[in-house]
Amino acid sequence: MKILGIIPARYGSTRFPAKALALLGKKTIVQRVYEQALKAKSLDKVIIATDHSKIYDHVIGFGGEVTMTSQDHRSGTDRCHEAFSKEKDHFDYIINIQGDEPFIDPKQIDLLARCFDNSVQLATLIKRISDAKILFDPNVVKVITNTNSEAIYFSRETIPHLRGVDKAKWLEKHSYYKHIGIYGYRADILKSITKLSASSLEKAESLEQLRWIENGYKIRVAETQIEAIGIDTPEDLEKAKELI
Repeated sequence: MKILGIIPARYGSTRFPAKALALLGKKTIVQRVYEQALKAKSLDKVIIATDHSKIYDHVIGFGGEVTMTSQDHRSGTDRCHEAFSKEKDHFDYIINIQGDEPFIDPKQIDLLARCFDNSVQLATLIKRISDAKILFDPNVVKVITNTNSEAIYFSRETIPHLRGVDKAKWLEKHSYYKHIGIYGYRADILKSITKLSASSLEKAESLEQLRWIENGYKIRVAETQIEAIGIDTPEDLEKAKELI
């Protein structure tokens, strides 16, 4: 089985323009993500998919593999599909690696890859919640799963609701999980889901994975113990510098 790792790196960002090229220590964010992805044992190839010549030239400059993609993509999934469609080699699965997580642990990528068995359509990671602030934070996406380790639903709300239980005790009474935003797609499924129209659930929660569930696709999940550290704002970058 051959697996392609793709790192979408968009230049424009409302909260942090040119984020991919921001320096974190002596290296840019996108270079750090790329170098971490290369350490994953499961990936046969890693490429960066960008929409801007400055990022393209930068990646070439540090010796990375990169491809240009459209500026009009709605999501990283769409950008991954275009990048994958340009590949001449055959790949069975594609892993979408967030371009703003410079500390991504290669073990997380390998954990996701272990979900793939040709029958799996889509896959992602979840992590158990132990902090009440995270549990009730609408910016943190929660996920519930079935007994087949498949996602049933993703929400910005705290799900499930524990009826008749004080919210202060929810973590004591039930296991809650948050979504870790790394995706794996079977090659044919990646092509199919990019043709889907935005669904009502996706629009309601602003979560593209709900479009897949609403259209009947199955998302396998694996539980990780590793925390993801993303950089969404300049303030996040300053905090990340303390970890270097």
